[in-house]
Amino acid sequence: MQTLRAENLTKTYGEKTLFKSLNFIINEHDRIGLIGTNGSGKTSLLNVLSGVDTDSSGEIITSKSYTIGYLRQHPELDEDRTVLDAVFSGSQAVFETIRHYEEVLDRYSFNPEDPKVQKQYMDAEAKMNEEDAWNAESDVKTILTQLKITDMQQTIASLSGGQKRRVALAQVLIQSPDLLLLDEPTNHLDFDSIEWLQEYLAKYKGSLLLVTHDRYFLDRVVNNIWELSFGKLYSYQGNYQDYVQQKAARVDQAVNAEHKQQRLYKQELAWMKKGAKARSTKQQARINRFNDIKSNINHLQLDQDVDISLGQQRLGKKVINIEHADLKLGDKLILNDFNMLVQGNERIGISGENGAGKSTLLNVIAGRVPLDSGTVTIGETVKLAYYTQQTEPIPGDKRVINYLSDVGQHVTDNQGNDLSITELLEQFLFPRFMHGTLIRKLSGGEKRRLYLLKLLMQQPNVLLLDEPTNDLDIGTLTVLEDYIEHFNGTVITVSHDRYFLDKTATRLLFFDGNGRIEEHFGRFTDYLAQRNAATKQSNKRSDQATKAAAAEAKPTKAAKVKLTYAEKIEYGKIETEIEKLDEQRESIEQAMADNSDNFEKLAKLQKQLNQVQAESDAKMDRWEYLSQYADE
Repeated sequence: MQTLRAENLTKTYGEKTLFKSLNFIINEHDRIGLIGTNGSGKTSLLNVLSGVDTDSSGEIITSKSYTIGYLRQHPELDEDRTVLDAVFSGSQAVFETIRHYEEVLDRYSFNPEDPKVQKQYMDAEAKMNEEDAWNAESDVKTILTQLKITDMQQTIASLSGGQKRRVALAQVLIQSPDLLLLDEPTNHLDFDSIEWLQEYLAKYKGSLLLVTHDRYFLDRVVNNIWELSFGKLYSYQGNYQDYVQQKAARVDQAVNAEHKQQRLYKQELAWMKKGAKARSTKQQARINRFNDIKSNINHLQLDQDVDISLGQQRLGKKVINIEHADLKLGDKLILNDFNMLVQGNERIGISGENGAGKSTLLNVIAGRVPLDSGTVTIGETVKLAYYTQQTEPIPGDKRVINYLSDVGQHVTDNQGNDLSITELLEQFLFPRFMHGTLIRKLSGGEKRRLYLLKLLMQQPNVLLLDEPTNDLDIGTLTVLEDYIEHFNGTVITVSHDRYFLDKTATRLLFFDGNGRIEEHFGRFTDYLAQRNAATKQSNKRSDQATKAAAAEAKPTKAAKVKLTYAEKIEYGKIETEIEKLDEQRESIEQAMADNSDNFEKLAKLQKQLNQVQAESDAKMDRWEYLSQYADE
């Protein structure tokens, strides 16, 4: 059984210890979700396990054949390569086999008579057979298609940031390593791709360790939750829902133990104040116990919740009104005679195809993208804050507290009390020792949390949130969901996070692309269920129509003419043989439909289908020839 064992892993970053003396084992088939607050060291732990970060102490023990695949938050791909070339540029053995075969094939094509080159070609071909590398390109294309990358000859430089992440994800998945390390794999995926990925990972043969904010994804994929908190690693059996219950019990137990320890400390302190002296062995032991209690008292560390209790300005009845909006970006139609009335206290969720114009709509509302035609009217009382996908440029040498000072020195909370910047930072989980920290030393998630705080300090009454779940930890998202629930204003959110939309949206806009926008009222998961049911019914009707058309188009037997005796025997059998081949083809096609997410089996079935189809075509050609001379 393939395992990875870590002993005494320790990682420091500047003055901060991210984790210390971690010991754990990742067994074969483990499905582990790694969670923790932003800045707790989740990505750093993945970097250490993958070998990207060597500036740590401790030992990682695996067999020599153990392989690790790592999807980083910001993958590095060769900008000049095509999508397919980039995927095959990985270091996995199968990729090296394919590249070697292609090199040998080039030499063989130019010099096929050279015995040495012939030997190299035969060896390379044997290696391709041995590793079943022939199917790799087919598998890659299948995975890329599921991740909505259809043009595989475009260069990496021409892709968006989200598309590059999907190419990197395909590269990692096709490697099929013993351990998959995935850092926020659902970022920039639409809900179709997320559903496909969770099904793929649920059936993955190796081990999995992933960092994600998507709680539905955790529920459906993992069987263990690891929580990184104050440098320690806590393990919980089960999925995210199990973790929530088990952590609550652990925290209660820890708080009760701390309370008992404090009571014991007070008792022993009172005894010490009476002038206890070590006149006997028992008294000395009690003094020693007091010193132990004293050294450990008040050391309980628990993750705190982000506190979002800021005030806001009054919002009138007139909020946003979009009328007859038309917009094209290049040759892509975004809005087509689009109308949308947004009222006070509405909760609108926007989802759909990547590149269909969801973020563009927010940019239109924010006045950053003009319409080709139509109008956008913003109410006079609207004070808008726009949380964009990309954090605004922040000078890395600026300090945390100075970044917020640009907004103001203090704000009021929802009770009318003044809050200083220092108090605000502490409420947003930036302890005092971090207030003077240079922003470049913050983690990506900490920068996003700081950016969110700056926007909320402006006390808006209309929030535009573009993919807010990307790079925010689950604890912050939970509090943000609660804040939105009690927010006395309007919230419009673009997201693919099903859990977040279920919690924060009651009116949904779904972008299908090419200017098509569906509207739905209710929960996002209910909408998806209805949509999936409709798609299945449509596919069923399409299959039935195809079979009926094929039956009507079946060729009729031509008038018979004279054949030889042998041809008469052949002709008498050939129709039965064609029917059997048709049955085989239908059986294989059904098997392919049943195994659409098993890419290894899918490739083998495709090869069988090609062989059956070729044989059927040959039989049909022969039948057409014989039928010209068949007897009437």
